[in-house]
Amino acid sequence: MAPDVVLVSSARRTLQTLEALEPWDATPLVEPMDALYLAPLGEMFEVLNTVPETARSVLLLGHNPGMHELAVTLLGAAADELANADIRRLTEGYPTGALAEFAVPGPWAGLAAGGGHLTRFLSPRDLPELAV
Repeated sequence: MAPDVVLVSSARRTLQTLEALEPWDATPLVEPMDALYLAPLGEMFEVLNTVPETARSVLLLGHNPGMHELAVTLLGAAADELANADIRRLTEGYPTGALAEFAVPGPWAGLAAGGGHLTRFLSPRDLPELAV
């Protein structure tokens, strides 16, 4: 994972999560944001819509239920394709520490519902080194 931009809630727990992900292969622009603390879906889209077009990848660290709502909303009609195991697991819930990775074809300013293609969904239980 090598994001160009990291948007992170200013909450201590999300900042600690960010620290656990370091070091990066390249140094991303990191923006702690009060607006992401317990942000609802609309606020998350507003924040993502301000990302510069030059940013190829963005890592968003936030809180539920907003993160789960954002991920399901990005799926759009694909959420009905429950044959895909990752989509099915994502629609069922978004556990603490989960990662939903999306491909977004257009500019960040136009990101809206149905605007992403889920490429992978990982939860802590998927990582053997963390499994109990």
